[in-house]
Amino acid sequence: MDALTRRHPGGGDPVPGQEATAGWRPGAEVGHRPSLSEVNASIAIPRGGHWLRRFLAFLGPGYMVSVGYMDPGNWATDLAGGSQFGYTLLSVILLSNVMAILLQALAARLGIATDRDLAQACRDSYSRPVGFLLWIACEAAIIACDLAEVIGTAIALQLLFGIPLIGGALITALDAFLLLLLMNKGFRFLEAFVIALLIVIAVCFAVQIAAAAPPVAAVLKGFVPSPEIVTHPAMLYIAIGIIGATVMPHNLYLHSSIVQTRAYERTPEGRRDAIRWATLDSSIALMLALFVNAAILIVAAATFHQSGHADVAEIGDAHRLLSPLLGLGIASTLFAIALLASGLNSTVTATLAGQIVMEGFLRLRLPSWARRLITRAIAIVPVIAVTWFYGERGTAQLLILSQVILSMQLPFAVIPLVQFVSDRRKMGDLAISRRTAALAWLIAGVIVVLNVKLLYDTFVG
Repeated sequence: MDALTRRHPGGGDPVPGQEATAGWRPGAEVGHRPSLSEVNASIAIPRGGHWLRRFLAFLGPGYMVSVGYMDPGNWATDLAGGSQFGYTLLSVILLSNVMAILLQALAARLGIATDRDLAQACRDSYSRPVGFLLWIACEAAIIACDLAEVIGTAIALQLLFGIPLIGGALITALDAFLLLLLMNKGFRFLEAFVIALLIVIAVCFAVQIAAAAPPVAAVLKGFVPSPEIVTHPAMLYIAIGIIGATVMPHNLYLHSSIVQTRAYERTPEGRRDAIRWATLDSSIALMLALFVNAAILIVAAATFHQSGHADVAEIGDAHRLLSPLLGLGIASTLFAIALLASGLNSTVTATLAGQIVMEGFLRLRLPSWARRLITRAIAIVPVIAVTWFYGERGTAQLLILSQVILSMQLPFAVIPLVQFVSDRRKMGDLAISRRTAALAWLIAGVIVVLNVKLLYDTFVG
C-alpha cells in the first residue's frame, strides 16, 4: 500500500495527500479519531488489474451486515407468516429486502464519503442532549438484538444437545471472547468466519427446501403483493413484524464503519469507486439474506401450512414437527444447526456495532471483552428470569418483545442517515440525487408509519 491508501494503525490524523469532501472535511478536525481505528484502512485495495481483484478486496462488509437480516429475531416472524398464510407474505420479505439494500447503500456512502460512521456523524451534527438520547435508543436496540441472540443460541443448544435453556443462556456468555479472538487474527479472518457461517445457514435451508418441494408457481405468486395483506388485520400485523425484524437499526451504524476498513484512496474519485464496490458488495450479500428469510417462510408454508399446522410460530415447535412432516430425519437437525450458526454470527456483528456506537457517540473506549461481557450480561439476566418463571413460552414472548424494541429505535437511525446523505454541505458531490433522496425519505416514512402501527397494536390492540 502507498501513502495515499493507508492510515496509521492507531488512528489520528489523515495521511499526507488525503483530500477532504465538503462540510465535515474528513479527518480535518483536531482529535478526530477514525471509526474502528485499530482496523481502519487496514485491508489493501489493488490499484489496476482485473476488476475481479478489486471486487474481492471489497467483499466482506456486506456479508457482515447481512447477518442482522437473518438473525434469530427474524425466524419467529417468518415461521408465523409461512405457517398461517402460506406464501402470501413473501412479497413483504422482498419489499423489506429492497428497503434494506437502499438503506445499507446509504450507510456505506456516508462512511466512505465523510470518514465518519453514523454515530460519529450524529455526534458532530446534533446537540449533546439529542446525541445522548440517540445513543440511549441505539444501546437499547443493541441490547434487544443481543437478547434475541441469547434466546436463539440457547434454543439451538437445547435442540441440538438437550441443554436446558437457562444453561444455554449462561453458555452464551463464553462467546464474549469470540470477537476478541477473531479480531486479533485480523479483520479479514473475522469476515471469513462470518461468511462461512452464512454458507452453513444457506446450505441447511437449501436442503430443507429441496425436501419440502414447494410448488414453484405458488412460490412465485407469493412474491407478487396482494391487497389482502393490508385488508387482513392478522396478516398485516405479521407483515409489519417482518419489516420491523428485517431492517435492523444497528446495521446502519455497523456498515457505515466497517466499509472504512478498506484502504481505498481518500480522494473524490477514490471514494466514488469505493462507494460503487461497497454498494455492489452489500446488495449481493443482502440477496443471500433474502434467500434465507424467504426459505424460512417457504419451508414453514410448505411444511406446516399445507399440513394444517397453521399455529406454528415458535422455533421449538418448528423443530419438533419438521422431520416428521418432511419425512427427512435430518431436517430438524439442519434447522437447529442453522439457528446456532445464526446466533453465533449475530453475536459478532452486534458486538462490533456496540463498540462503534459507544465510541462514536461518547468517544468512550472499552476493551472488547469488557464491552461484550457487559452487553451480554444485560441480555442474559432477563432470559434466565423469564425462563425460570414462565418456561419456554415466556422466552418466545421475550423474543417478540426484542423485535418491538428494535422497531422503536429504527426511525432514530434511518432519519438521520437519510438527512446526512442528502445534505450537500456535508457530503459535497457525493450527496445522493434528489430522486434517490425522495425514495429514501419515502422508505423512511413507510418504516415510521409501519412501526408506529406495530407498537400501537402490540401495546393497545
